[in-house]
Amino acid sequence: MVKAFSLFSGGLDSLLAARVVMEQGVDVTALHFITPFFGYKNKGKEAEAAEDFKEKYGLSVRIIDVSPEYIEMARNPVYGYGKNFNPCLDCKIFMMKKARGLMLEEGADFIISGEVLGQRPMSQRRDAMSIVERDSGIKGFLLRPLCAKLMPPTIPEEKGLIDREKLYAFSGRSRKGQMALAERFGIKDYATPAGGCMLTDPILSKRIQELLYKKEGEVEARDIQFLTVGRFFKFPGGSLHVGRNEKDNEKLLALSGDREVIIMARDVPGPMSVFRGEPSEGEIELAARITARYADNKGLDSVAINISYGQETRTIDVRPAPVSLVEELQAG
Repeated sequence: MVKAFSLFSGGLDSLLAARVVMEQGVDVTALHFITPFFGYKNKGKEAEAAEDFKEKYGLSVRIIDVSPEYIEMARNPVYGYGKNFNPCLDCKIFMMKKARGLMLEEGADFIISGEVLGQRPMSQRRDAMSIVERDSGIKGFLLRPLCAKLMPPTIPEEKGLIDREKLYAFSGRSRKGQMALAERFGIKDYATPAGGCMLTDPILSKRIQELLYKKEGEVEARDIQFLTVGRFFKFPGGSLHVGRNEKDNEKLLALSGDREVIIMARDVPGPMSVFRGEPSEGEIELAARITARYADNKGLDSVAINISYGQETRTIDVRPAPVSLVEELQAG
């Protein structure tokens, strides 16, 4: 049987590309690569997520965490960044190389991508798409079913493994063709075309860029995840993350370890705050005052705040920080 690996972001185009090829009787395994920048909600829940993809889309999905290598690539991409901190071209090459390795290792015949010619300005121009094939070492073995008729025939087409006449010629930013195809396949519940990569987010990308450029040594996935939760404050000795709601508090608690300082109001409801770094005593007090500001302090002149580090907890009484100070310290 003809076998192929399909790059699957979770979006409509990659889903349709896989289904178009499956319709020709090809055994397709979708590769869903995850990093701290996208798809990380499935970390630790790979089997559950794969079952969900199978049930919703009829697609066999393999979820693979490539975080360490991807983080290093994002620090120094060969082809630079897009509008924000998004290394789109290098990202495509990275993913294709991973897929190529699996293709060779497991004897698949070709690789599928949901790219559409002209849809994205950085990575889906004709010249950029050629660069991806060349630099990832899969020239001729990368099939783009949604725009295949606008591209030169691939090796699987020339070998008769795929019927070119049953492929498509979509181009540009319009989604009408894809939406019609989704309707034909009976696919109604699919992700929006925004992409979901935080490296394209104007605010988060700046935080991530600063982290990757300033931190010496290895950057861990949780370093990046911390940047996505709650209100964010920068200090000379590190950063403070203040939960906005119960969900944020749960995420901060799950991310925290012995290296973090946990700050919470003792007697009134309020957020969990986490200080990362090496704070001075003055910074701890200021972090406690910020936490008190967001607690349900009922206008109290002072609030008892628990400071926990490792196995030790102490309590300090602080005045809630004034709104003007909070706004001054809060980072973008």
